[in-house]
Amino acid sequence: MNIQIHSVRFDADKKLIDFVHQKLEKLAQFGEDIVNAEVYLRLDKDQERENKISEIKVEISGSSLFAKKQSKSFEESTDEAIDALKKQITRYKQKKRGI
Repeated sequence: MNIQIHSVRFDADKKLIDFVHQKLEKLAQFGEDIVNAEVYLRLDKDQERENKISEIKVEISGSSLFAKKQSKSFEESTDEAIDALKKQITRYKQKKRGI
């Protein structure tokens, strides 16, 4: 799986990038036909508590799935986006099988 991580309006440290890679590798085990994953870690302009946004786009054999979550930390928003993608992958597989 090809993984691209982009940080917008800040420089992501190695610990955060490794965390995202680890989570996406687990997602690859869940949906074994994932080709690409593109992650945007974005710092919202507001200085509110929940200004960390994680957007993840995953390409699965000709189709693409997307999740965007916002929370107080990048780790939390990435976890939530990964959970949303797991549900989408499950629905995609069921639809593909005709269930």
